[in-house]
Amino acid sequence: MSRVSESDTALGSRASTDCLCPPAAAMAHLSPFTESPEDVETDDCLPSYSYLYSPDLLRGQVAFITGGGSGIGFRIAEIFMRILWAPRWSQQVADARFDLLSFRHGCDTVIASRNTERLSQAATKLRATTGRHCLPLQLDVRQPQTIETAVDEALREFGRIDVLVNNAAGNFLCPASELSFNAFRTVMEIDTMGTFNTSKVVFEKYLKGESRERRPGPSSTGIMLTRAQAVPPQKLTLCSLLQDHGGAVVNITATLSYRGQALQVHAGAAKAAVDAMTRHLAVEWGPNNVRVNSLAPGIVSGTEGYRRLGGSSAEASGLVHTIPVRRTGTKTDVAHGVLYLASRAAAYVTGACLVVDGGSWLTSGNSVSAMLGIAPPRSANL
Repeated sequence: MSRVSESDTALGSRASTDCLCPPAAAMAHLSPFTESPEDVETDDCLPSYSYLYSPDLLRGQVAFITGGGSGIGFRIAEIFMRILWAPRWSQQVADARFDLLSFRHGCDTVIASRNTERLSQAATKLRATTGRHCLPLQLDVRQPQTIETAVDEALREFGRIDVLVNNAAGNFLCPASELSFNAFRTVMEIDTMGTFNTSKVVFEKYLKGESRERRPGPSSTGIMLTRAQAVPPQKLTLCSLLQDHGGAVVNITATLSYRGQALQVHAGAAKAAVDAMTRHLAVEWGPNNVRVNSLAPGIVSGTEGYRRLGGSSAEASGLVHTIPVRRTGTKTDVAHGVLYLASRAAAYVTGACLVVDGGSWLTSGNSVSAMLGIAPPRSANL
């Protein structure tokens, strides 16, 4: 007869009394390889967080996150900003007259979208929880002038932008025959054009630095030198070596176009274009030390897309049964993937798409009639 340990009980497992091994379902629940990380479905910060990466992974950096006021974007900002010391410890450190800055390990962020009220509320929560600086800025990714204004403000505030996360998106469920021309165009403008607009502005204003050419140096590989300076390698200064800022761009896409998806021709087409854009920009911007990757989430709880698919009621009725890891994703799952792509852990990764969906696109059903049952009763006429 098997015994139930205290640790098993704490994890909520139920050991079988008929065999030495717990049921497969219990094993799946217990496995650290597929268990869900901490998350909350609301746009609030996590009550606790277990570090999977070194907490200084983005230390000293600044991330610019579109769509950062809610949903996945909010969680990405939080995970990026998380510091090793909790607020209560921060006060103790301050009282002990230590330099608190030496204990800060996260990065500062810019969260940007059209909704200023939501941005302000999100920034307040993020600052209070992480102790980091979060700058809320209004922009519309369809309007390059607003992006330029926001990026200029971010550079005035921080002096740098190391990571760009293109998370702003628009989506809904609608049959192609009922989709208005304007609705299709709107999604393309937000998802595809918005990603290009923001990437181009951030690249031109900061990431690309100055044009460089390779000249012989003391090593066999040579060193990089700005054309403007044209000085001997031995006279290069630290300032000149840092002018090619470099950075990381992470585009949030989708798996919709991998096989075709009912009711999603607009979003699938837009995100497929972003995946192609990711590869093109990775090739063009690689010489500027800029990596460009994309991440495709699956069904993520606590998001508008999850609610449109039926939310917890759909999950209870068997939605997760088609997902190989037997659970929906969380915003923290996605944030961890973005953190990896943005960090030095992915220093040799560019032009790639990381799928974070528990394998769901490989197995999920795609019944048009079933999908029509959850589509809105009226045509989409944005």
